[in-house]
Amino acid sequence: MRTYWSWTQVAWGVLALLLLEMHVVWAAPAAPPATGLEAVRYMHIMEGFLPPLWAIFWWVVAIPFWVIGFRQMQRIVREQPETRLLLGVAGAFSFVLSALKIPSVTGSSSHPTGTGLGAILFGPFVMSVLGGMVLLFQAVLLAHGGLTTLGANTVSMGIVGPFVAWGIWRGLHERMPLWVVVFLAAALANLSTYVMTSLQLALAYPDPLGGIGAAFLEFGAIFAVTQIPLAISEGILTVVIMNALVNNAAPELRLRGVVGG
Repeated sequence: MRTYWSWTQVAWGVLALLLLEMHVVWAAPAAPPATGLEAVRYMHIMEGFLPPLWAIFWWVVAIPFWVIGFRQMQRIVREQPETRLLLGVAGAFSFVLSALKIPSVTGSSSHPTGTGLGAILFGPFVMSVLGGMVLLFQAVLLAHGGLTTLGANTVSMGIVGPFVAWGIWRGLHERMPLWVVVFLAAALANLSTYVMTSLQLALAYPDPLGGIGAAFLEFGAIFAVTQIPLAISEGILTVVIMNALVNNAAPELRLRGVVGG
């Protein structure tokens, strides 16, 4: 199969788009500072909300995971072409779930992440790429999140969450029933994403009196109202999807080491 675009060309294109977006957002007239509650009225961290240095910092953190994930994904597709549909399922599952906007009683909004399934099937680095792609399409097509905050949102949803899910899977899948481990991995990946998001917002906007710690508790409390029941629901849904895959894609799951035999 002929490759029309190299990864280097794709990277330069994304960088150019990011720089253009940064110019448009940060050259605009400054808006009044948002309060902690206003900061989480939108899915993910909204466009232009993070200060430039923090937005760039999280991009720098995310890029190495994307590079490793791209390489792993290429190797998987080359060595296990039968698993390409599973790769599509993992990406589509995360896209659909994370696009659901569920209002909170605090006036904010929350959503599932869907990253636990992909982390179990392909590992956290590949899921960082899928998560980045999901967030990019949502920013461009749905106005959820943003391009300047793509790095930060990827770190929370596409890196921290999948690594938590993968760690649970690696540590427990040989000791506990499949459904229990899948539930724990998906639910805790969801919760850890919002813990990380709360930390990112607290680092960017510490409380004037209590500092980062007080801001972290404020953001976390706002998310917790809807995120805890959402995490439980996502865990149950991920178990249902995994059971369907076990019944319909057992050979591919054996290739990935998810089921035995």
